[in-house]
Parts: sequence; C-alpha cells; structure tokens
Amino acid sequence: MEHLLDITQNLIYITTIISIIGISISIVLLLYRALAGPTNPDRAVALDTIGINLMALAGLIAILLVTTKFNDVILLIGILLFIGTVALAKFLEKGVIIERDVD
Repeated sequence: MEHLLDITQNLIYITTIISIIGISISIVLLLYRALAGPTNPDRAVALDTIGINLMALAGLIAILLVTTKFNDVILLIGILLFIGTVALAKFLEKGVIIERDVD
C-alpha cells in the first residue's frame, strides 16, 4: 500500500512541475503579446490571461508545497483581476474610467 502512495506522490510531483513549466512559458508568450500587441484590446486580453495564469501558478505552488496558505493569494489575485478588467474595458470603451459631470 505504501508503494502505491509513493507512486502517486511522485506522479503528482512530476505533473505539477510540468504544469508549472507550461504556465511559465505561457506567461512569457503573453508578456510578448501584451507589449507588442497590435491593438489595445489584444493587450487587455493578454493582461487578463496573465492574471489567470498567475492564479494557476499560485495554485500549483500550493499543491507542490502541500499548503493552503496560498488560497488567500489566489482569491486576492482574482478580485484584483476582475476590478482591473472592468476598469480597462471601461477605459477602452469610453476613454475614461471615472465619469465626472460638469454641470
């Protein structure tokens, strides 16, 4: 029975490392798209996807370290990502984030 547990732990470790490498490569490619994107909406989507990948990276590191301490970090990244995406979409649509009435 302990032999199966060791095999499972090794499989989880290898899978986590491969996933971390894949997500890291994805973040590097998305950074290129965010910097050299042909249009502003392309840059916005790239930044949004970078945030999602950071959440996944934090989750994988939590699995690798066998801890639940990163759950708060993942939630914080998600909340900030949502607020940033809404603000960026409003800026791209209207040109301003906070509208002020000049009456």
